[in-house]
Amino acid sequence: MADNHATPRGIDKMAIRAAASNLADGPVTAGYKGDRTAVVRMLNEALATELVCINRYKRHHYTVTGLAYAGIKAEFLAHANEEQQHADWLAERIVQLNGEPDFNPATLLDRSHAEYDDSREVQAMVRANLVAERVAIESYRQMIEAIGDSDPTTKQLLTQIMAVEEEHADDMRDLLA
Repeated sequence: MADNHATPRGIDKMAIRAAASNLADGPVTAGYKGDRTAVVRMLNEALATELVCINRYKRHHYTVTGLAYAGIKAEFLAHANEEQQHADWLAERIVQLNGEPDFNPATLLDRSHAEYDDSREVQAMVRANLVAERVAIESYRQMIEAIGDSDPTTKQLLTQIMAVEEEHADDMRDLLA
């Protein structure tokens, strides 16, 4: 029987040890199966979407007035903070893949899947946020599908973010009059 340094379970120790050879690639080893360029582009689009959502939720939070809307105002702020966490996670993953997170405000809306909203009426704000959350859910679903099993770490991250976006959509639906 030929010894190729594989264990009975098919783990190739030599290949694993060889992964340490190109330290400049950080966590991306030769075994990475994804299209890094495409994944980084998708993640930057998701990052732009999250940044637009942060701005929309923050605007809505600061614009809502009246004691009757205190709960909605608080919900908008909570969502803005969660969207910020998503943006941070996406930027971190982009860097892990040796990409550069794109925070350029001049092109943010063009790269975002969601739209900004400057409604003044509370129910219009809620509707705009529900629409944006549904857009985000579908965007993440398509990204997860496109990545498939080629990049398990990114797929897991996007799945985690999508679950929170689904909670946000549910919250916004509950706030509709």
